[in-house]
Amino acid sequence: MPLTLMNLKILLPFQIFAEKTGVLRIVAETREGSFGLLPHRLDCVAALEPGILIYETESDGEVLVAVDEGVLIKTGLDVLVSVRRALGGADLGQLRDTVEQEFLTLDEQEQSMRLVLTKLEAGFLRRFASFQHE
Repeated sequence: MPLTLMNLKILLPFQIFAEKTGVLRIVAETREGSFGLLPHRLDCVAALEPGILIYETESDGEVLVAVDEGVLIKTGLDVLVSVRRALGGADLGQLRDTVEQEFLTLDEQEQSMRLVLTKLEAGFLRRFASFQHE
């Protein structure tokens, strides 16, 4: 039986980060934990958390990529990963530090910005409602 391999494409908002054929396996991180993909796994969609994406090809071996939050879609032998940011590297410890320092910090900044926007919206709605009652 011939060996069927996956095609992986990692997309950033304005460019293609990586496009690989002949991918043997992929390991990604979600809120529920890490999970692996093999070529004959059923199609799926997963929300990715900031973390380390691992894929393996015969030519490159195991490749590590730090990714920000995003989505992974597997249809047939094609796997599409769409994330905000991605960084490649060989040192797992350094990539993990990058995820913790840059990607997770950005999430905290976004959360505080969203909190401020929510307060502004709530204030606007209160004033608008009181304006309508006058």
